[in-house]
Amino acid sequence: MSEAKVNPVRDTIVALTTARGPGKTIAPEDAAKAISPEYFVRVLKDVRAEAVRLHKAGTVLIYRKGKPVKDPDTFKGVYRLGLPA
Repeated sequence: MSEAKVNPVRDTIVALTTARGPGKTIAPEDAAKAISPEYFVRVLKDVRAEAVRLHKAGTVLIYRKGKPVKDPDTFKGVYRLGLPA
């Protein structure tokens, strides 16, 4: 019997984007602050890495300027996270 690994970063991103619903997005800082309110800046790199994995899986999309990014491995700048439309 295999146990699912606990991943608080993934779980938080999925929970927050699901709560916002389709067509709405969250800032990566929202997820980082939910995980570690005091040290959220340290968590931002983990949020981005998990966002890339979730984007590739089609669970959550990374948005830049209101549009999903084409290549989650190479996008730069400010981004937001949301459910696929």
